[in-house]
Amino acid sequence: MKIFKIKLLPAALLLALSGGVGTVNAAVFVQCPGDDNGNAIWDEEEVQPAANTKCMHLIAGDSFAVMSDDNPLYIFGYGDQTGTLASEVIKEGILDAEWPGPTVELEQNDEFYLSLTNVGTVIRPDLFDPHTIHFHGFPNASAVFDGVPEVSISINMGATLTYYYNVVEPGTYIYHCHVEATEHMEMGMLANLYVHPLQDVTGCVDALGAPNGNCSVATRKGGTDPGAPTGYTYNDGDGTTAWDVEQPLQVSAFDSEFHDASLFVQPLPFAALKGDYPQINGRGYPDTINPGIMPPPADNWASIVGADGEIHPAGKVTGNPGETLNNDTPTQLLDSNATVTAGQTLLLRLSNVGLDRFYTLTAPGLTMKIVGTGARHMRNAAGDKNLYREVASVNFGGGETHDVLVDTTGVAPGTYFLHATELHQMSNLTQLDGGMMTEIVVQ
Repeated sequence: MKIFKIKLLPAALLLALSGGVGTVNAAVFVQCPGDDNGNAIWDEEEVQPAANTKCMHLIAGDSFAVMSDDNPLYIFGYGDQTGTLASEVIKEGILDAEWPGPTVELEQNDEFYLSLTNVGTVIRPDLFDPHTIHFHGFPNASAVFDGVPEVSISINMGATLTYYYNVVEPGTYIYHCHVEATEHMEMGMLANLYVHPLQDVTGCVDALGAPNGNCSVATRKGGTDPGAPTGYTYNDGDGTTAWDVEQPLQVSAFDSEFHDASLFVQPLPFAALKGDYPQINGRGYPDTINPGIMPPPADNWASIVGADGEIHPAGKVTGNPGETLNNDTPTQLLDSNATVTAGQTLLLRLSNVGLDRFYTLTAPGLTMKIVGTGARHMRNAAGDKNLYREVASVNFGGGETHDVLVDTTGVAPGTYFLHATELHQMSNLTQLDGGMMTEIVVQ
C-alpha cells in the first residue's frame, strides 16, 4: 500500500514550523552556558565554563526502524542534534528519530543541560503531540524538569525546552517520553542513561574523602596503576564493583500491529498490546551482534505475514520494495555484543523498557553477580555489608534496571549467548532463532 510520498513531507512540515502567513511561530532556543551560537557545543572562541558542564541537544520526532525479518515499523523517538545550529535543527531533525534514542552517559557531579526540540511527526502530520524527557528514577533538581506532563512542562511542535540536571547519584537509569506514556514508549521514545561514580576519579576513599588504599583511580580517568580497572559501578569504597568492559543492554519489544495501526491511521490497540518483536538495544538477533550502525531502513522486499496472519505486501510503506526510508538516515545505531579477554570483568547495565511483561535473561556458562538495582548500590543500611547476589538469570519488569558483573576468571575462551529464557522471545515475529539474544565473546 502506497500511502504518501515521504520525501516531500519534510519540506512541508519545515514550512509549517518555520512560520508562514497566519501561523504562530515557535522557536528553537538552546541554553548551554558559554555557547553563544546555540549548537550546544563550545567551538570557535566559546569557552566551556567548567569541565563538569555538559550540554546535549536532542530532537523528538518520528522515523522508521527495520526488524530483523525485513519488516519496517513506524516509530517515534529521539535523535541527537548536538553540534547543529539552532536555525538548522528542525530541518536536520526531521526523520532523525533513533531506536533506541541516543545514549546519555554522564559523570557524577556533572551539571547537565539537555535541550529537547519537538520537530513533529512528519509521517503523521495530523498529529500534534507534545513530548518530554523523563529521567526514570533520577533525583531531579526540580519537579519542573521531571517530564511528567501533569507536574512539569510539555514541549509543543517547533519549540524547545532545556532541562537542567545536577548529577549527584551514579547508577543505571533509563529515559523516556512521559506524554501519553504508553503510546509514546511503545512507539520507541526510550533510551539508555547511566552515570559513572566519583570513585573513578578518586579511587577508594573513606568517609572523610581520604584514600583508604582499597582501590586505585580508574584507567578511564587517567589511572596508571597496572592493577586498576577501567571503571567502577558505584562508590563502593572497597573496589568490589570494578569492571574492565562495559555494555548497556536495554531489552524491549515492539507490537507490530500497534505500529502498523499508527502508520495507517487506525485505532491503536492498547488493550491488546503484546510485544512480538523482542529486542536488545533496538535490534533482534542476529542484528544484535552486527557491529556499529545498521544501514538506513528500507521498505520490505518481500511480503510479510503478521502475527494475526495478515499478509503485508512488499513495499508496505511506499509501495516500492526496497525503497530507502528516512531520507537515507540510519536509525538503529547500537549493537549489543561484548568482547572481553579471559580474566576481565564485564559490566552489563541492564534495563527493561518493555510495556507488557517481565523478561528473564540468562547467560549459560557465565556467572552473573548483581551489584546494583534501580541505580542503587546493593549494600545494607549500616553500610558495612555488601548484598550482592550471584544468579543464573535476571528477572525484571518494565522500568527496572540492574548492574550485573560477569567475572571471566577461569572461563574458557569462546562465544557465550545472553538470551531470554522464554523460547518464544527468541524470535522475530514468526522468524525463529532471533529476538532477544546476543553474544559475549571471551578471548
